[in-house]
Amino acid sequence: MSTLTTSTAWLSLQDHQPVMAKQDLRELFAQDSQRFKNFSLKFNDILMDYSKHPINQNTINLLLTLARQQGLEKKISEMFCGRRVNFSEDRAALHFALRREDALIIDGVDIMPEVHDVLTKMERFTSSIRNGERKGYSGKAFTDIVSIGIGGSNLGPVMVTEALNPYSASHISSHFISNIDGTQLSTILKKLDPETTLFIIASKTFTTQETMANAHSARKWFLAQGGCEKDVQNHFVAVSTNRMEVEKFGINADNIFKFWDWVGGRYSLWSAIGLPIALSIGMENFYLLLKGAREIDQHFIDAPMERNLPVILGLIGIWQINFFGAKSHAVLPYDQSLHRFPAYLQQLEMESSGKRIDRNGNEVDYSTGAVVWGEPGTNGQHAFYQLLHQGTQIIPADFLIPCISHNPVGDQHRLLIANFIAQTEAMMRGKRKTEVCEEYEVELPKKSAIEDSFKKTIPHKVFPGGRPTTSILFKKLDPKTLGSLIALYEHKVFVQSVIWNTNPFDQWGVELGKQLAGKILGELDNKIQITSHDSSTNGLINYFKENR
Repeated sequence: MSTLTTSTAWLSLQDHQPVMAKQDLRELFAQDSQRFKNFSLKFNDILMDYSKHPINQNTINLLLTLARQQGLEKKISEMFCGRRVNFSEDRAALHFALRREDALIIDGVDIMPEVHDVLTKMERFTSSIRNGERKGYSGKAFTDIVSIGIGGSNLGPVMVTEALNPYSASHISSHFISNIDGTQLSTILKKLDPETTLFIIASKTFTTQETMANAHSARKWFLAQGGCEKDVQNHFVAVSTNRMEVEKFGINADNIFKFWDWVGGRYSLWSAIGLPIALSIGMENFYLLLKGAREIDQHFIDAPMERNLPVILGLIGIWQINFFGAKSHAVLPYDQSLHRFPAYLQQLEMESSGKRIDRNGNEVDYSTGAVVWGEPGTNGQHAFYQLLHQGTQIIPADFLIPCISHNPVGDQHRLLIANFIAQTEAMMRGKRKTEVCEEYEVELPKKSAIEDSFKKTIPHKVFPGGRPTTSILFKKLDPKTLGSLIALYEHKVFVQSVIWNTNPFDQWGVELGKQLAGKILGELDNKIQITSHDSSTNGLINYFKENR
């Protein structure tokens, strides 16, 4: 047994869980007219309602005791002071510095001038592309930006660019290539004119297999479609730490945007990795994105834990995962612009929390995360909500929605809001047998044949209710608000890592597959029967070679 699961705070929550598991959420609301007020928080234009969880004030107190036992406040301070919280790689996690304004001294050096230099360079570059000052090899202004990356170098920029589409430049189109499957690359390139296309290669090491394969294919296409070798330096830019490899590719040193090893990929959209975002929405809006995140950073540092949005959001997750056994977590944005937000959070949470070893090198004996997934509402209502309402698994869900739509078509946003609120109420309330029967009394005449038929359907119409949801409402999906939402979830992940005593900033599990892929790649190039792996892997390789 670990020191966590045998600790006083953990055992107190374990004892408390059966008490709350017996509580009916309806009754909890009926007993406390102030329940919403007591279990919701506001930050700027963001409201977070967590009252539809099986909690009472004692639950929150016990969770806060667990957080204090695990030294959460100290760990927050250590991260923001630049301590080496990424202990397995012996470095700080300084993604928050990318949106910071004041000095941050690391190993005796203020890193902020360099951060601001990169932002200034991004600003100049972005302006020159958007105003048409910088042109392609034939003298035409750039109309298409193609970002080539994978993982955090792709998911963040894609998500934000899509989410902030109402702020995008009408004369510039953004495209993203991440999949090593040539279909994505080919489909996008078919639409483009090489004379007006700018490529951004985003790779910290400039050796990432998928990214570099796509980058070289894009370069080959560019040269085949009329570009010359000397034009590569004007049509390709890089976000990387590996200047030598970038220049070998043909990119001018002036077109390299610096990236630091203290920024993890899934935390990198605030850096030059966000160049596609800046090109789409403009640097002024990019600065607002940073400002929104910076304000949540300060809130995370300053707010008392009981009024701290990331702390409470993280602790509610701990309550569901570790004490109610939740294995899955749905993220349900009721805004089509946020359709990539669940995928972004999927990487942020699962890559950060998917750990089985604690800080002391010991295997954990508790869950350290849930499967994160989701789709926009109301599409999801007609797809998988049935399982959320009446399935055998209890799946906590986060619902997100803006109060004001960027696209107010007819009465549709009111319908969207109504569905958003109704779904969270339905999941909380459920539908009891007595209510199903009362509906029957009102709607149908008392005829025995109908009664018999109806009685058979009663069990199918009963909803258990008690399905936990967190509702996050915000005034409008603008750059500042989106920045705050992203940072909110970043810090939620950190809170949970402190409770679990794990490192949310490494991802060693990703490396093994890369290593094996490199070995297998060489084995695909000949006709020799492969026998060096297990029988399944050998069989798959050999079948491919026979049928390619």
